[in-house]
Order: sequence, then C-alpha cells, then structure tokens
Amino acid sequence: MKYGFNLAWRLFKHEAKRGELTIILFAIILSVAAVLSLSLFSERLQGALTAKSAEFIAADRRLESDKPVDPAWIAKAKELGLETTQQVYARSMVFGNEQMTLTSLRAAADGYPLKGELKTSTEAFGLGELTAELPAAGEAWAESLLLQKLGLKLGDKIEVGDKEFSLTRVITDVPDSGFSVFGGNPKVLIGLQDLAATHITGPGSRIDYTYFFVGNSSDLDDYYDWLRPQLNREIHSWQSVEDDDSQLGRSVGRAEQYFLLASLLAIVLAAVSIAVAAQRYSQRHYDPVAIMKTLGASKQLVQRIYLYQISFITVLGIVLGTVAGFIIQQLVVLAIADKVNVSIDVWHWRPLIIAVFTGMICAVLFSLYPLLKLFSVPPLRVLRRDLGAGMSSRVLQFAATGSAILLLMWAYSQNLKISLILFVSGIVLVCALLAITYGLIAVGRKLGQGKMGAWQLAWARIKRRAMDNSVQLISFSVTIMLLLVVLVMRNDMVSQWRDQLPQGTPNYFMSNITEQQRPALEQHFNQLGVETDVFYPVVRARFVSINDEKIRTEITKEDEAKQDSGRNGLGREANLTWSNTLQNENEIVAGKWLDEWQTGDEYGVSVEERLAARLNIKLDDKLTFNIGSEVITVTVTSLRSVNWQTMQPNFFFVLQPEAMQEYLPTYITSFYVPTDDKAKIAQLMQPFSSVTLFDVDARINQLRDIVDQVSVAVEFILVLVLIAGSLVLIAQVQASMDERQQELAILRTLGAKGSLIRASVIYEFLIIGSVAGLMAAFANELTLYLLQSQIFEMQGKLHFEYWIIAPLVGAITVGLLGAAGCWRLLALNTSQLLRKMV
Repeated sequence: MKYGFNLAWRLFKHEAKRGELTIILFAIILSVAAVLSLSLFSERLQGALTAKSAEFIAADRRLESDKPVDPAWIAKAKELGLETTQQVYARSMVFGNEQMTLTSLRAAADGYPLKGELKTSTEAFGLGELTAELPAAGEAWAESLLLQKLGLKLGDKIEVGDKEFSLTRVITDVPDSGFSVFGGNPKVLIGLQDLAATHITGPGSRIDYTYFFVGNSSDLDDYYDWLRPQLNREIHSWQSVEDDDSQLGRSVGRAEQYFLLASLLAIVLAAVSIAVAAQRYSQRHYDPVAIMKTLGASKQLVQRIYLYQISFITVLGIVLGTVAGFIIQQLVVLAIADKVNVSIDVWHWRPLIIAVFTGMICAVLFSLYPLLKLFSVPPLRVLRRDLGAGMSSRVLQFAATGSAILLLMWAYSQNLKISLILFVSGIVLVCALLAITYGLIAVGRKLGQGKMGAWQLAWARIKRRAMDNSVQLISFSVTIMLLLVVLVMRNDMVSQWRDQLPQGTPNYFMSNITEQQRPALEQHFNQLGVETDVFYPVVRARFVSINDEKIRTEITKEDEAKQDSGRNGLGREANLTWSNTLQNENEIVAGKWLDEWQTGDEYGVSVEERLAARLNIKLDDKLTFNIGSEVITVTVTSLRSVNWQTMQPNFFFVLQPEAMQEYLPTYITSFYVPTDDKAKIAQLMQPFSSVTLFDVDARINQLRDIVDQVSVAVEFILVLVLIAGSLVLIAQVQASMDERQQELAILRTLGAKGSLIRASVIYEFLIIGSVAGLMAAFANELTLYLLQSQIFEMQGKLHFEYWIIAPLVGAITVGLLGAAGCWRLLALNTSQLLRKMV
C-alpha cells in the first residue's frame, strides 16, 4: 500500500508540473468556489434581509397570547440571554372634545420596539421623526386619524376607561402595525404602567398580550424548544418574520427561494464541469495504465494509484476552491455594500460544509465511471492505440451521476420538491437530447456525403463522433438551460415586484365615505390636484349560512361562549361589495362572472377561491347574509383567484349589483400624495372629519426598500451563476480538444487547408450550440412552469422570445468557444501536431 501511495504521489507531482491535472483540478476548484460563494453570500444576505424584515414585527420573535403568560417564561428567556419586552393590545373607546370613537389601544413596556423605529410628529399628518422614548406616565400618543375624528390638538385631554391622558405627540409610524390597507381603528399608545388605572382589562374584555424577543438564532431556537411543550395552540401563537403572509413576507420568501434555486443550479453546474473533466482525465490516462499493466502492475495497484491521485486532486481542489469562493463573495459583498446591508463579519459554517461535501461527492461519484473504464484498459493498447476501455455500458455512469446530483440538491436545499423539479426537468432534457442525437446522425449521414467542403466535413464529424457529441450536447444544453432558468426567474420575479409597487402607488386609503359625501370629496380632491382611485361600495354583513346550513358567526368572545357548534365561518363580519366589472388582478377560475342578469334570475355572488376551499363553498351553493335586520340569499356563480399582494382593496365576496340596490353603502377609495407633500393631507381631509383615513406610505416605502435591496442582490447572484456557467462551457469545449487533435493532424497531413478545418470546426459547434440552445429553451419552459406554479406561487407564462434567443446565443457562444479552443491547435504545423500525439 505504501508503494502505491508513493507511486501515486510521484505521478501526481509529475503531472502537476506538466499541467495534466489542470482541467479536473480547475473543475473541482470551480465547483467548490461557485457553491461556497453563492451559498455564503445567500446565507449572509438572507440573514440581513431577515434582520431587516424583523423590524416589521418589532423583534426577532414574538409570542401572542390571550392572557398574561407565566413570569417564568420571561425569566427563562432572560436566562438564555434574550432581550424581551411586552405590549398589551385592546380595543377601547376614547373620549375627547365631547366626542368618542373606538381605538386600537397599545400599552407598551420599556424597550419597545426591540427592532424597527417608532416615529412621531408634533402635528397631525406631519413628517415623522425617530424617537427612542415612550409616553411618560399620564401621557398618550395617537395617530393623526384620532385627532381628525375628534377634532383634537396636542395638549388636549382624552379619556381611556377611567383614566385621563394628555395628548402629547402624533404617531406617524409603528414598526409592527402590519400591512393591511384597512388598518382598523386609530392607534393610541400609552405606557404599560398606566394600563391598570384605565380598568379596561376586566372580565369580558378582549385583550391580547404580545411578548417580544431578540437574540441569536441559536438562543431563540433553544428557547422555543423549551417553550413549545408549554404552549396552548388555542391561546398562544409563536411568530417570526418567516410566518408573515404580507407583501413583505412573501417577497422575502420568494427572494430566499431564488437564492436557494441559484445555489442549487451552481451545484449542478459544478457537477457537470467535474463530469466533463473526469471523462477527459480518464481518457488521457489510457496509455499510462496500459504501459503499467504491460510492465506487470496488477489491477489492484493501478486502482490504488489513481484513487490516491483523485484524492490528492480533490483535497487540493477543495482547499483552493474554498479560498477562491471566500474571496469572490467578499468582493461581491463589498461591491454592493452601499446598496445592500450585508455584514462580512458574520460567518456561516453550513455553506463551507456544503461546498466541501459538493467537491468530495462530485469528485468521487462523477469520477466513478471514468475510473472504472480506466481500470479496464487492456495492456494490448500499447501496440494498438485504437483499443479503448473494456466497459461500454453507461447505466452505471447515469446512475452514479444522477444519484450524485439529486443527493447534493436535496442535501443542500432540504426541499425535496424543488430538487425533484430540477432533476426531472434535467432527465426530460437528457432523454429528448438523446433522441435529437439520433436525428442529427441521420441528417449527418446525408449532408456529410458528396464534395467535402467545410459544411459537409462538420456534418460528417457529427455523425462519426455521435456518442461523444451526445454527451457534449447534453452538457451544453443543461448548462444553457440552468442559465436560462436563473435569468428568466430573475426577470419575472423582479418585474412582478416592481409591478406591485410602481411609482405613484396609492399610499393613503379612505373608508366610511357616504353617498352624499362622495361628489364633494371628489371635487375637493380635484381642486387640490389629487386624483382618487376607484370608489368601491361596501356594506358590512354577517355570513350566516351555506345552503341553509348555519355556520359559526362568532365575532367577539361573548359570541364564542354562545356558539359551540356549527359549520366554520369567517369569524368576523364580511365586507360585501358589488360590481359588473372584474377587479384588476382578479381572475375567474371556475364558473361565470356577474356580467349578465335578467329580471327573475337569482342574484349571484363571486367568491374568492381560497376562502371557498376553506369553507367548502362550491358553485351553485346558496349563501345567506344578515345585513342589519335584513336577510339576503345569493347563489355562487363563480370562484376567483385574487392577487392579495396588490396595494388595492380586495374582497372575498362580490355580489350582483341588482342584489344590493336597497342597501345604502359607504365607499372605499385610495389616492397618492408624495411623502414630501404630506402636509397637504390635513387640508385634504379637513372638510371630511367622519371619513376614516389609513396611512400606508411608510409601509410602502419600507417594502420598496426591501425589494430594491433584494433586486440588487439577485443581480449579483445572476452574475455569479453566469460566470460559473461560462466557465463550464469553456471546460466542455476544452475537454474535446484532445480528441480533435488527432483528427486535425490527419486532415493537415492529407493537405487540408487551415481555413477549411477552422470553418468545419466552427460549423460543427454552431450546429451543436443551436440545437443545445433550442432544447434548453424547451426544458427551460417546463422547469419554469413547475417552479413558478409549485414553489414561487407566481403566474406561469410562456417565454417565446427565448425560443429564438437561446438557439442564437447558444450557436454564437459555443461556436466562438470552439473556434477559440481550436485556434491553438490550428496554429501548429503537421509535425508539431504529430509530436503532441506521441
């Protein structure tokens, strides 16, 4: 064994000096560097985005409860090094200026918010300024909406329960206020120390207790592991930003899925490059193995020598790849430091482990079949150079490489669905390409006949090297497909984000607009140069039955006590609207829209599809609503998909307009005012004190900031994957140069001109590149459809432009790489080519 090790080490040093190990070593370095740089950058970026997004829940984690929790729970959190604070939520009437209104009362403890910013102003609808303070004892802060409704000004007194407060500041932004455009009642913030004096937390009150936690992820996980057995699902809810189903949560979730996808594709690209390099490495060592066997070396000794050699190459490649990957991602982080807040001080071990694991698995499993072929080379090859390896079955190769790729993707992603989507798409592409190869052989047989020009020579070469070309075609196609997937996903995803929040997106919403106020309000806004959006009529109702089967209609805790049975309902009042026009970003998925109605027909209703699935509502079901003392029954005529990520009012129930003629609605609408022109809001709303205004400007700006950061990060991830893919293409072209060297020598010996040979090589690569691009476009559509519909929850669509772009780019890129690769060989004369073959 020691002899085999020494011989392997001497051979390794000898080949390293001659540059024989360059290709496979470079492939391992590329695989480890690509996986490490992408994975480490993705993890750091996800950490930065999660930290930024945590500002929207005012902490890293929060625990919501219907009653105060055991003090031991908070003590345990502090024992684990977590920062904690709490806030109590209640809906309470507030009295002021001889008027009253329902408010969302918040009583915050010291330290709130643990993350995010609390901003206040000294005037209603003014620009907010950051504050680290909370209301002092006897003080209250309120949103502009409360001042507008009750006609208050700073310094006035308000009453909450049994306690009087002095109104000292106007709240402009609360970090955990959520993303609903219908934020409910105006917020009032007091100190937790004043809550008991209000006496609003007695029996029958609806109080929510929220506890906030900040700390290291490991400490938070340890705390949750300790806490989870003690939680009661009925009254407790543990939340993180990952649980957020708002526009922000979904955008961050999609970004993280994209980072995962890009890293998975980097793994596949790395695997392809190592497979190509291992094949070339094996073929280049046929002669040395034959010589060693001729001189008496046993098969076991040959196996040990080359297994040691692969081990040396793998270790060196992993070390150099790790260094290169770390440097690459550091440079990327520094390059985007002014746009994306990614800390280079935070280290993650998982990407390093995955990168090393990738290098080892790829080097072993992708080298398995080439090495077994190498070990089977007969000694007779010393005399007959036409003899190759004894193994011809590729079943083992496909099994080893396929299992390696699936194992790596699954190990990295921990997501079997996305791994299988990519794997199955690759299998479909490979099968299609094998069929295409046989078609090319048939075409090559016909076009390769006759006078031997450059075009005929290219087709003849395709026919003669059919199996080698099939492997190369598969490699090119898989690489181009993966690059297309990353590119198109990036374009579709960023485009969808931008479309959701274009400039001029309404940042203020108004509700409770009466029929009498609507004309005056529109005229007033037009005079001040502000355009209002669509006015949606709304009537509040209780959803009481489906097909005369009563459903649970509890809205308050008192209702819950009265109703302990019945079919599941909404759990709150329903907002009914009506229209003959289908809303933007709504799509009928079943049934027929409400655009036709005749006297005597039943009144129809369109129901949002997810709600219909949750409540088991089907087409032709009859739904009954109570509107005050009136009862209305409507028939389900359609189900709709709704894009809830748009900043517009959306509704679960849209009724036939004729069904609601007898009911007096209020209206909801929206408008846009630039942040710098916020002072205009007071002038706009002054004549309409009864209209409820919701300010979502801060939320939109924060969401847009997150999207901008993610978009920049996605751009750089795309660049990294494109670089990795380009290097793989170069490696694939270089891998075929040894085989072409003998062919070029023969053609030059027979008198073929360099221009003819060069043109034939370019034509050959143009044909292979165009076919690879076309098949990659086909596989790209399949992969994108599965990814967008199953993983990213996006609307799938065809990308016809890439059916033209991909073959053209594939032909040009592969053709240029082929020409560049052959240029060095074509520069050699016949004698030099023959000497390089010896």
